[in-house]
Amino acid sequence: MIPRRSVLALPAAFLAAPALAQVGGFRATAEALDGRLHALVVRQGGAEVFAESYGGRGLDRMANVKSVSKTLLALLAGIAIGRGVLPGPEALLLPLLGQPETGDDRDRITVGHLLSMQAGLGSTSGPNYGAWVSSGDWVGAALDREMRSPPGGAFIYSTGGWHLLGAALSRQSGESLLTLARRWLGEPLGIDFAPWVQDPQGRYLGGNDMALSPRALARIGQMVAQGGQWQGEQVVPAAWLSDSWVPRARSPWSGDRYGYGWFLTRLGGAEVVYGRGYGGQMLAVAPDRRLVVAITSDPTQPARSRGYFGTLRDLTEEIMREVA
Repeated sequence: MIPRRSVLALPAAFLAAPALAQVGGFRATAEALDGRLHALVVRQGGAEVFAESYGGRGLDRMANVKSVSKTLLALLAGIAIGRGVLPGPEALLLPLLGQPETGDDRDRITVGHLLSMQAGLGSTSGPNYGAWVSSGDWVGAALDREMRSPPGGAFIYSTGGWHLLGAALSRQSGESLLTLARRWLGEPLGIDFAPWVQDPQGRYLGGNDMALSPRALARIGQMVAQGGQWQGEQVVPAAWLSDSWVPRARSPWSGDRYGYGWFLTRLGGAEVVYGRGYGGQMLAVAPDRRLVVAITSDPTQPARSRGYFGTLRDLTEEIMREVA
């Protein structure tokens, strides 16, 4: 299990890149997924050691990373907190949205509850997703969901909660999520984000459908593996990453623990944090090894934990074992 307050050995682990291993033994596993797998990028110690396109639009063009967007939004939230744009995880949600108190458990939902998917609101994902995005007000519809658990209780997977977080961040900053993603992540890392879906009020969807290239996604993973640094600039506060990797909930599907926007597990003998998205999108980081795996896949087909995503997990574990 990932330690409760320290996944990164910040002072020493990032000073010297380990010698690059000979890689490619996992190539056959990846090639067997041709047709669903679109791209695989592996970075170790600050260098790209493997990159292959199997389908889709290639390594350097935009790909919809689906719910890996939740992980990216969690990074933006950490930057915002570090800059004083957002209060800390304990801040109450409704005042940040400019919403009145409700007189029920909604009044107790915090930023941290949204980040750990413990807001308690009924899910807008899965079979509820279509009705939610067909509503005229995604924020209002997410807030109006029945309370299924007290805030801070059950893990309830819901893109609606992330849209609430994105709306709060946009309102507090006065900027769109696209602008923040480009300014806070894109500019320092030399990557770009394509415009993605907006709600009826013009807010970019929080927690789904963000688009960036597989190589750009891997760069974000490398920045995370380097304690939030990129070319000498502290892009994401290192303390935020450590806080994000404190286990707070558990996925009922995979059994993996969940922090702030990251699933927490162990693969190939390494402590790994990862984000995943519909269809088989994945960003996995082994901070202690400075090892990053970025995967994009056909975003139109489901990838369940015991199906295609399980296969991608096996592939990632193989990479973790091989790239020492």
